[in-house]
Amino acid sequence: MNWDQIEGNWKQFKGKVQAKWGDLTDDDLDRVNGNKQQLAGLVQEKYGKSREEAEREVESWSRGL
Repeated sequence: MNWDQIEGNWKQFKGKVQAKWGDLTDDDLDRVNGNKQQLAGLVQEKYGKSREEAEREVESWSRGL
């Protein structure tokens, strides 16, 4: 799925993000507000991943929608 679509409908996708990355809180996702780089940064921080690995995960997740 195109990231612009995800960003534009962020409220609808927040639940799907939390299903994938359960450690992310509502407050975390409100701060991200659909920003792909910020989401990757949170995944990196919360899960102890490298930046590249977190970006790949976010990209893979978005393509699977």
